[in-house]
Amino acid sequence: MNVLNIEHISKIFGEKVIFDDVSYGIHDGDKIGIIGINGTGKTTLLRIIAGSEEPDEGQVVRQNGIKIGYLPQNQEFPMDATVLSYVLAGQKQEVWDVESDAKSILNHLGLKDHGAYMGHLSGGQKKRAALAKVLIEPSDVLILDEPTNHLDEEMITWLEEYLKRYKGVVLMVTHDRYFLDKVTNKILEISYGKLYAYEANYSKFLEMKAQREEMELASERKRQSVLRMELEWAKRGCRARSTKQRARLERLEALKNGASPIQSQTVEMESIETRMGKKTVELNHISKSYGEKKIIENFDYIVLKNQRLGIVGPNGCGKSTLIKMIAGLIEPDSGKIEIGETVRLGYFAQEVPNMDTRQRVIDYVRDIAEYIPTKQGRITASQMLERFLFTPDMQYAPIEKLSGGEKKRLYLLGILQGAPNCLLIDECNDLDIPTLTIFEDYLNSFPGIVITVSHDRYFLDNVVDRIFAFEEGGHLKQYEGGYTDYLEARQRNASSAAVNTSLGNDSTEKKSSRDWKQNSPVKLKFSYKEQKEYETIDENIASLEAKLEKLEEDILKNATNSMKLGELMALKDQAEQELEVKMERWVYLNDLAERIEAQKGN
Repeated sequence: MNVLNIEHISKIFGEKVIFDDVSYGIHDGDKIGIIGINGTGKTTLLRIIAGSEEPDEGQVVRQNGIKIGYLPQNQEFPMDATVLSYVLAGQKQEVWDVESDAKSILNHLGLKDHGAYMGHLSGGQKKRAALAKVLIEPSDVLILDEPTNHLDEEMITWLEEYLKRYKGVVLMVTHDRYFLDKVTNKILEISYGKLYAYEANYSKFLEMKAQREEMELASERKRQSVLRMELEWAKRGCRARSTKQRARLERLEALKNGASPIQSQTVEMESIETRMGKKTVELNHISKSYGEKKIIENFDYIVLKNQRLGIVGPNGCGKSTLIKMIAGLIEPDSGKIEIGETVRLGYFAQEVPNMDTRQRVIDYVRDIAEYIPTKQGRITASQMLERFLFTPDMQYAPIEKLSGGEKKRLYLLGILQGAPNCLLIDECNDLDIPTLTIFEDYLNSFPGIVITVSHDRYFLDNVVDRIFAFEEGGHLKQYEGGYTDYLEARQRNASSAAVNTSLGNDSTEKKSSRDWKQNSPVKLKFSYKEQKEYETIDENIASLEAKLEKLEEDILKNATNSMKLGELMALKDQAEQELEVKMERWVYLNDLAERIEAQKGN
């Protein structure tokens, strides 16, 4: 049954077309994720459906008596209300189970002090209170704009299960791809003022989108082929005497006026290599407390070249504090953080720092650098902005005209322009999915260190190769691999702990011993793969050097054979590239081996 109908909606902001005559029907049981590049109109669509904004043309037809619950991105809060009274405002207070449900939801969202005043909460806590209020209100349609922002992994998992069980319609914007995969059964993509609907979760949507774009390209190739044929016919000078000839000329005109499919633009990012010396980032027995709460206790770690570290844990545990200490924004209470002289830090903060919103977009970039070095040579600030999907019109507009997500993308561009070789990322959940996907590719080829705090499980799986998880008492525990590996290791540890508990006191003593080891300073060690590589890399380098010598001899012998010479030169280039990669790897592995030996000596 149709619950909502979007009928011929159009919306324009200034000269930018947001929606161009779009229609869509929403049915019972739909759980819809809306995706698209920031600034394409995702939030505007939610506001129009919720009734808080009017379209320029068209209408939204709602079923009679339908109740809509709406979580906007930004809203005002009563500062003098308690958390519980705010969540229950408008509810029938005499219904005991409503209050009980509200308390349960608040607890799941990490708001356990129900009597705390809203004015005393952080921005993230207020957003979670607003989410609890929307979830407790009876509604047939839930409209959620970025519900996973400010939620940690445990809260996100709980919300996934809640929305999967929810019997009404769910319509949401989120950049959490695992969340989309688990909750949605339909995807709406906004692109160039149009809506594209897919009956799929996120993973299936990627396949279906690729098929749609291929079909559009095939249709365009066919149109161009027929157009060439018709143009050749017209060039022969055939006159439009007959009805058949006139019809053919009209068809030719229609083919010429046909619109080509618009290619989806993607952000283009290139890593700019900045050499890093032997000394990287060293954390020497650092500790940090706020009052009686221990944030970090005696953490000792040396970051290796090209490492990708993910930092996870519940909200408020100290993840951002650790990143800020590495960035030099906060001092540890004890211990020392040493940064190598050749290390160039790039710090991507959770909140976009204050920008002069009257400043033009292009001037913001030029203030950082007029020209940016890339692997292909220098490019201008304007060209770099185009790679980040800022059109010429947008470049000369003031920053205040940008959406929140576009400001975040501009902020990211500014950081990457500084050519850092150590990226510190404190959450990137405001970036849209297309930008996140390209950013992940960028980080996977980034020639430097990446340390990221993130609740985005998909992002962690794609980027990091080691996880540090915050545990009780400010201890950090190391897990190898990405987020999924971390979860599996935790489950194995939990199962092992349950077995040990059932075995009695003897096993409890062993468990205590193991816990002590887990909370002791992390020991450097080779992975199995690295150990094997370390044992054979000298031999592999010698083999490549011998291969190069042989190729150079062959090149001299074939100096007059241009065809053979070309083949040999190509093989030499390939061998030289392989040798350079192996030499870089040799430096990394020997550096690690030296540190492991030094650690044993201590």
